[in-house]
Amino acid sequence: MLRHLARRARDVAGARISVLLRASAVESADAAKQHDVAEIRDLGITLVVGDLVKSSVDELATLFARYDTVIGCAGYAAGVDTPMKLARAALQARIPRYFPWQFGVDFDVIGRGSPQDIFDAQLDVRELLRSQQETEWVIISTGMFMSYLFEPEFGVVDLQRSEVNALGSLETEVTLTTPDDIGALTAEIVFTRPRIRNEIVYLAGDTVSYGQVADKLQAALGRPFRRSVWTEPFLLEELARDPHNMMRKYRAAFAQGRGVAWDKRGTFNHQHAIAVTDVASWIAAHLASGGRL
Repeated sequence: MLRHLARRARDVAGARISVLLRASAVESADAAKQHDVAEIRDLGITLVVGDLVKSSVDELATLFARYDTVIGCAGYAAGVDTPMKLARAALQARIPRYFPWQFGVDFDVIGRGSPQDIFDAQLDVRELLRSQQETEWVIISTGMFMSYLFEPEFGVVDLQRSEVNALGSLETEVTLTTPDDIGALTAEIVFTRPRIRNEIVYLAGDTVSYGQVADKLQAALGRPFRRSVWTEPFLLEELARDPHNMMRKYRAAFAQGRGVAWDKRGTFNHQHAIAVTDVASWIAAHLASGGRL
């Protein structure tokens, strides 16, 4: 996200990018973190020290008030209550425009009471933003991060056993987008004219069924892939046995097939003819010829 925002900002007069990081990250002796901080500085991005979790809404609002646009990129790692906390701070700061962390599925279509209760918290954020007129908002729906579909822990793609475990059915579809494409497209959305405001913008690297995923793996890796189905009732039973298991919550929610896939032709990237990574290309780059996740 930062790389693409910084590069895109170079073409916009007066545009400057800042990033909020914890002091522990900025001051860390860890080589990987030092490398990241150095790259951020090389991109011309200003480092701002803060803590989304420890800071109060008032403190965050004071910080946000310095900026024209705030983009939430903390994800769920900061805690389920953090998205609402940041939204309240953004509105209290009366910033002109806010991009909440909603880089995922279409929570409106999924509705309340999903097996993944985090989705209800995201609906709360949407309702709050829609209830006011002072701060413009933009929500970016990306579907699932493409790499996540292939994570062994998720269980959908089992490379060792050459098997795809479809969520819901082999015909159930899922929209997938790579994080790099999300960063590039978000940067375009931020700076595009006419200005996008109070709108949900859809992205898609690809929209495929689980059966098609198996077909693409088979074609790229040159070996047959078995297909099995984890039905919605089965996944709900699994969740009932371990109701706090995040992975089981996600599996059950995606098995319902609601709000997790959309036609690529209606997306921002398709309408603006912006090239993105599809599933076949991702498999070729990361899994074929000895590639790794």
